[in-house]
Amino acid sequence: LPALSKAKAKAHGILCMSNTKQLMLAWAMYVGDSNERLPFAYAQEGNPNHPNYKYAWVHGIVDYNAGNSQNWDVTNTLAAGCIWPYTGNAMDIYKCPADRSAVKPTSGALAGKRVDRVRSLSMNSWCGMNEGVHTWFGGPEFRAYLKSSDFTDPGPSMTWVLLDEHPDSINDGFFCIDMKGYPNPGATALPDVPSSTHNGATGLSFADGHSEIKKWNDPRTAPPVVYGNNPNMGTAVQPNNLDVVWLWEHTTRFVK
Repeated sequence: LPALSKAKAKAHGILCMSNTKQLMLAWAMYVGDSNERLPFAYAQEGNPNHPNYKYAWVHGIVDYNAGNSQNWDVTNTLAAGCIWPYTGNAMDIYKCPADRSAVKPTSGALAGKRVDRVRSLSMNSWCGMNEGVHTWFGGPEFRAYLKSSDFTDPGPSMTWVLLDEHPDSINDGFFCIDMKGYPNPGATALPDVPSSTHNGATGLSFADGHSEIKKWNDPRTAPPVVYGNNPNMGTAVQPNNLDVVWLWEHTTRFVK
């Protein structure tokens, strides 16, 4: 059984990286057709009449509310995102195969049936930002990536774009990296929590298009999944969490 479990975990890891590579290819094609401007990690969620709404990579709130159709209906979630046409409408690539989160809709054709949630991935909060959103978790002293040419520090191979978020932490398509304490390890914080469903690791993709599986070392980064309301989510301050230092180093840098 342990050998079978390891083989399954390895297969999940391979498929996860394949999914994120496909999404990054779609991301790159969108960027190429948009004068090198990046999709927004967040743009006026719930306000489709706002001019910036159409630039978000996805829309919708993922949770455990069985009455929330955004958990299973791609129409106003994945398909409303700007990179969707470049994916070939491949909805499966938006969710890690190791993420077992699901809901049972309370109404409609799927009522009472166990339905997988549509998404496990979230985007780097410093990518494609708009309307001063960065002031929530850093400030103008940090580099916001608006165009592909902005990936100069730490560089495209060192800057993550998409990662799998913890099933109990995920909501919108935006993964917050709080840079306010950078570079002091004693001031690390983790308002959003990455997934650890790959035996304590998560899948990430980077601005150069490559994907990898990152193993977390601090147990605070990888709280157990309860597939529901989890009180361990979004702990604002986690001093000396070196996993957060790694995320800092692979998210953005001071503007020079």
